[in-house]
Amino acid sequence: MNRCKIRQNIYNQELSLLAHIVLLSTADWDHPLWTNKQHVACSLADEGHYILYVESLGLRSVNATSKDWIRIFKRLIKGLSPPRNVYKNIWVWSPLVIPGSSKGIFLIINKFMLFFGIYIARKILRLRCEWLWTYNPLTTKLLNIKNFSQIIYHAVDAIQEQPNMPREIIESEEKKLCLKANNVFVTSPAIYRRLKPYSHNIKYYSNCCDYNHFSKALNIKRNNIPEDLMILKSPVIGFVGAISNYKLDFSLIYELAKNNKMWNFVFIGPVSEGEANTDTSLIDSLPNIHLFGYRPYSVLPSYCAGFDLAWLPLQKNPYTHSMFPMKFFEYLAAGLPVVATSIDSLQEFSNEAILCEVDYKHFESAIKSSLTTSYCDLELRLNLAKQYTYKKRTQSMLHDIQELINA
Repeated sequence: MNRCKIRQNIYNQELSLLAHIVLLSTADWDHPLWTNKQHVACSLADEGHYILYVESLGLRSVNATSKDWIRIFKRLIKGLSPPRNVYKNIWVWSPLVIPGSSKGIFLIINKFMLFFGIYIARKILRLRCEWLWTYNPLTTKLLNIKNFSQIIYHAVDAIQEQPNMPREIIESEEKKLCLKANNVFVTSPAIYRRLKPYSHNIKYYSNCCDYNHFSKALNIKRNNIPEDLMILKSPVIGFVGAISNYKLDFSLIYELAKNNKMWNFVFIGPVSEGEANTDTSLIDSLPNIHLFGYRPYSVLPSYCAGFDLAWLPLQKNPYTHSMFPMKFFEYLAAGLPVVATSIDSLQEFSNEAILCEVDYKHFESAIKSSLTTSYCDLELRLNLAKQYTYKKRTQSMLHDIQELINA
């Protein structure tokens, strides 16, 4: 074996042991609802890798809402600060960019600010031989990806189907990114089918859960359930997540609650996330629907312990067709029976959850059945959730990356 080959093998071994990763996120680190970006960053760090977590660049245009302006003000303050250590091996940097700018002079400014900021952060943190792990479909428009030794694109949503997104630009740039990326990972069968023509190294790994965290619900006693939930009479049908017009079917929720007054429906999560004009007045008008708002991630198992059943009353639309609900395995890990809309990504789990068409009668029958009989054995639910953890998925993705490097 010649000297160059030996040097390359040593280099490959270094990467497998310790990679320095620039993670280009579409979510801020301290966003109240953690998604794939933060969880994957933590899993990568737990495997020993060093992460520069670049916060959201703002894909959509800014709306004239107080929530957006508060975010811009916070970003300005954070953007003038050096990278901050938030977790072992993870440093977060907030780029000073103009949100929603995908062309013209503002794009040029954003590209410079992003390049310069990452360059300075790399120098401060002494990052070397780094990978780019991106969630942003506009990556090739914003960065010269040739500066990175490995390009990993993790497609976790049909972002172009979210409100106020530049659909044509996202779809065009996402194809370019897939063609140039070394590895493409997707979280739903629909995204896999859509991006498969543009990548030779694409793998489907569904969304997953922090099993150790949510399974705490199994050991929480009745007197430790949060008081605002304790005062509600059983049965309690729970939902945890973003409450937005483009995801949830408010008409379905209203009909079920109106016609089943003995059931209490609890919703935990911020309203209007990703859609400023979300109107919850229809469902909020009923006394057995309770919008609790945001609750910290740390206490979610305590709330799950007080649910009799968990559900996903989703619409069927282009966005939900490509989504894999993060809450699905979290509900199962908490030991809860699950009733959900029969979206594409959940079809393979019809033995562990009751899947319904978006129809009041179907959902009502499924909920009644789940409350009175055991559709799926508790151990089956827990064993399935154990198979789908962030640790296992991250290890699988790292194995695929290393396999390609060594090829």
